[in-house]
Amino acid sequence: MARQMVMVGFLQAQNCTNLPASWRHPDSRTDFLSADFYREIAHVLERGKFHLAFFDDRLAMPDRYGGDHVHTVEYGIRCVKLDPIVTLMTMGMATTRLGLGATCSTTYYEPFHVARMFATIDLMTGGRAAWNVVTSLNDGEAMNMGRDGVLEHDLRYDRADEFMEVVLGQWDSWEDDALILDKASGRFADGARVHRLDHVGPYFRSRGPFTVPRSAQGHPVVIQAGQSGRGRRFAGRWGEVIFVTSGSIGMGKRNYATLKEEAVACGRDPDRMLLCNLVTPVCAATKAEAEDKMALIQRLPLEIDQLSLLAEALNFDFATKGLDEELTDAELASFSGIQTIRDRVLALSGKRNPTVREFMQLSHRGRPDDAIVGDPKGVADRLEEMFTEHVCDGFVVAATHVPGGYADFVEFVVPELQRRGLYHTDYTGATLRENLGLPRPELGAWRHAVPTSV
Repeated sequence: MARQMVMVGFLQAQNCTNLPASWRHPDSRTDFLSADFYREIAHVLERGKFHLAFFDDRLAMPDRYGGDHVHTVEYGIRCVKLDPIVTLMTMGMATTRLGLGATCSTTYYEPFHVARMFATIDLMTGGRAAWNVVTSLNDGEAMNMGRDGVLEHDLRYDRADEFMEVVLGQWDSWEDDALILDKASGRFADGARVHRLDHVGPYFRSRGPFTVPRSAQGHPVVIQAGQSGRGRRFAGRWGEVIFVTSGSIGMGKRNYATLKEEAVACGRDPDRMLLCNLVTPVCAATKAEAEDKMALIQRLPLEIDQLSLLAEALNFDFATKGLDEELTDAELASFSGIQTIRDRVLALSGKRNPTVREFMQLSHRGRPDDAIVGDPKGVADRLEEMFTEHVCDGFVVAATHVPGGYADFVEFVVPELQRRGLYHTDYTGATLRENLGLPRPELGAWRHAVPTSV
């Protein structure tokens, strides 16, 4: 079969999408505290044959800007954050084929707890679960979870490597044929086919045996999004679906090749790592209609949206600087959050010390400036170019408003991609791995992915 696109819906269990101004859109639903809100999104995505609905998450509302949360609440800047695991299950019970992914931090949870949660979701949804592995990145999250501040960037990944070893080791505790369920003999399972992990490492201890048998897809799909040097090494070792962003075709192709090379360096098959590029489509039946939609969307963001989200993502208080004041070398080096944002701004500005305003303009944080705007053909052309040029293997679709942003994409763009043979017309199987074209993992297969130098 010819290579086809993977499609992921980028969700937030909150009052807005990843675009904080989305709740201000006149067509956005405001009942985001209801189960029906998320069920409708799930129905739209499954109608569009999306492979996966994925919930991003942070463990704090943005309050790094000015060291205060008032602006966040006043302007609805991602201030509501429901538990994505619980929210995910409302969507799982409303669908039969849509994959279901959620974020859970390796920094503040215990591996056994995370392993059990996602293994249970996998069973309850018939093998449709995915876990987005993150290393929490700002001080607000740390303080909510009882710490004084966030861990150093590379140390977070060192802990995350061991966290993965524990989770995958526990998931492998039950062999596939361990269950017997013979009422006549009274034998429930073969005790010799259920194993203790007995992990003792620098950061974690976890004994086992695990309490959840294997699912129809073996274990949940592992999602990852790190694009820093250390993050790429982590992705190369563990990630099966990788979220990426690309500023241009050339940059995207280089990033794609680098990440695939990381997988090879770890002894993995690079075709078993699917890279999905973040896109924000604004589409309609005609280009003019799409441009009218975009004109409305561009009026919604506020300056405070950008400043708040930049402060959160980079773990730096931008309120300490004037908008046209250059950031010092020491300040840039102190950014301990998403370092790819900093590196991209430095590259695009061509400056050693960009201003705060340049960070706002070049990062597009909190704004839809990099949206793909057009009719079905125009949007599909852009996606096809990125796909065929090997910038990515598919897309993470972010919505400008809910549910309309997803519904427009499903109505206008999906049929055009299907007509071109770039996107499937129906689900391949019942599990997420079947639909992604990923093999069911053999017990202990992850142990062959050796770490590269750190």
